[in-house]
Amino acid sequence: MAVAHREIVDRLRLIRSESVGPVTYRELVRRFGTAGEALRAIQDLSRRGGRQTPLRLGKAADAEAELAMAAEQGAQVVMHGDAAYPALLHEIPDAPPILYALGDIAILNNDAVAIVGARNASAIGMRFARELATDLGRSNIVVVSGLARGIDAAAHRGAIDTATIAVVAGGLDQIYPPENEGLFREICEKGCVISEMPPGTVPQARHFPRRNRIVSGSSKAVIVVEGATRSGSLITARLAGEQGRDVLAVPGSPLDPRARGPNALIRQGAAICESVDDVLAALSLPRLPSTRNNDDEVDPVHDFGNDDTEATQRHILERLSVAPVDIDELARSCNVPSLLVSTSLLELELAGRVQRLPGHRVQLSG
Repeated sequence: MAVAHREIVDRLRLIRSESVGPVTYRELVRRFGTAGEALRAIQDLSRRGGRQTPLRLGKAADAEAELAMAAEQGAQVVMHGDAAYPALLHEIPDAPPILYALGDIAILNNDAVAIVGARNASAIGMRFARELATDLGRSNIVVVSGLARGIDAAAHRGAIDTATIAVVAGGLDQIYPPENEGLFREICEKGCVISEMPPGTVPQARHFPRRNRIVSGSSKAVIVVEGATRSGSLITARLAGEQGRDVLAVPGSPLDPRARGPNALIRQGAAICESVDDVLAALSLPRLPSTRNNDDEVDPVHDFGNDDTEATQRHILERLSVAPVDIDELARSCNVPSLLVSTSLLELELAGRVQRLPGHRVQLSG
């Protein structure tokens, strides 16, 4: 049943009130039945708890303005308890009371798996994330991630033609990082972008852990492809464990710092993920026939000028690891002309920073 506009305004007022977070909001609504009744009781509750000054309650005019801004952006409002609200997310204690959504909200309740990882991902890590997301999509599973550069973006691109959900840390009108604007627009057209933050909210560091709980809470499992031991990806994995979700990790070389997070998770009991079969087995789902084309395009990331070898070198070093990668694939992942990649690799090889291998492959030295 649709929630009346007055109740939506009251819910927004309540969640925007001082000292009211998602857990407190949920308890107040459970106790008083409606947000309106909770708003009428909250001042008395705070006084009984020892507060000396009145709480700052959300204003109806501010709530109306927030809803109007969302409507101007074309965003849909999905309230906690609505049929469209993700059922899995509904289960967690700190589920967001409101979600703003751009795109197809019907996919919010499909079977979903999160893929997360390092922003400074390697080329081989991004390829794995993209291909895994493609295979999951072909198995009728929605891929959830956080729209960050690196692994997140690769996962979204892999599932863009099936179904993907991007959870963002700021308002839906604040695209971050800026280089993913094209991807953001495409997900809005083919999938769904969601946020619990009001329109106009610029993402800040403290917003990302809150976003991560939505990524994990909306998913049956979380897969960590790459990440440091203290990265946001590991926070998402920890939250997934606390929420009762399956946690899988892609093993990597001990010599690559980006593999330390996944390897640590495996030591702590996370399942190893080497293909879509591992994910389907963890979820007790059948394996569908694969139709993946091994020549699928690698993610475009940067477009450097024809003579910008210094910038190309930096980006190549970010994409390389001790695991060998095909040079042509490296060039495609960097979106850099092959001649510029060859020149940069030659300079890096002479400097002893990369090593060429038989079969037109390259890896980091050492």
